[in-house]
Amino acid sequence: MPDSRNLLSGKRKYLFGLILISFISVICAAFIITGSNDFDIARREVLFRRLGHEILLQSGDSVSRVLPVKKIAENEYQISFEHAFTFQPESLVSTTQRLLAKDPIASNYVVNVVNCANASVAYGYAISKNKKEDIIACFGRKQPIACYMINIKFKPTGIISAKNGYLLGSLPFLAFVGFIFLKSVKPRKTLPGSQHTGMFTLGSMSFNAETHKLMINGNSIDLTRTEARVLRIFALSPNEAIERSRLQKEIWEDEGVIVGRSLDMFISKLRKKLEFDPNVKIVVIRGKGYKLEISA
Repeated sequence: MPDSRNLLSGKRKYLFGLILISFISVICAAFIITGSNDFDIARREVLFRRLGHEILLQSGDSVSRVLPVKKIAENEYQISFEHAFTFQPESLVSTTQRLLAKDPIASNYVVNVVNCANASVAYGYAISKNKKEDIIACFGRKQPIACYMINIKFKPTGIISAKNGYLLGSLPFLAFVGFIFLKSVKPRKTLPGSQHTGMFTLGSMSFNAETHKLMINGNSIDLTRTEARVLRIFALSPNEAIERSRLQKEIWEDEGVIVGRSLDMFISKLRKKLEFDPNVKIVVIRGKGYKLEISA
């Protein structure tokens, strides 16, 4: 029994270590992905400021400032300006495409030029990796001078999805690992006495569950495999009632079939082989099952 407990304890420690290592791996991977994503975001914001700068130059403004870029949603950014300006739609589209072409993950996005006064969209267009899906209109129409903000929204990329999916997907993985390992270390009942030899004492007799033998006064009595299995169940709980259904289930269900009257036959054979010691006998517990009764 101590060896069994030590083995179980060791397996639990191993399981804990496995889960801990897996969890640390998940966190490290998430930080690596996040770190890479943070760099891409910072680089993208520099491109936005460059975009704002070129838009102001095209409108004839080389003095006023491009205000700090704001991230207004998970994949959406806003460029705002110190002073009012005007813009040509074709120049805005071409400048945006040229600059964002330097961003490897900015292949699909929507641009909306928003009027500061009433938040209405003064102009907008959509750029796709597949050029046939681009949506661009109103070329050749110069926009009036006003306070504008430019909102750029990107289609979610695989990097962000991978980060979230990696973290969320790791939880069922860890649960699965824990379930499989705990199932494999589920403790099993062992025979009283030495669990390695399968030897234990029944009154004046010794029962070897491994060799299927009863020994008394130097003589041995052979048991069949099924008789030994039945006696083993009784030996696990001497002087305790054992339900008939449990005996049938543990002996025959593993073989794919539960036999009814066969149990009575094996009980009868065991009783005869236990007659060498009158202090050891299998008795019927009416309405419940049987009991291996060992008198002091």
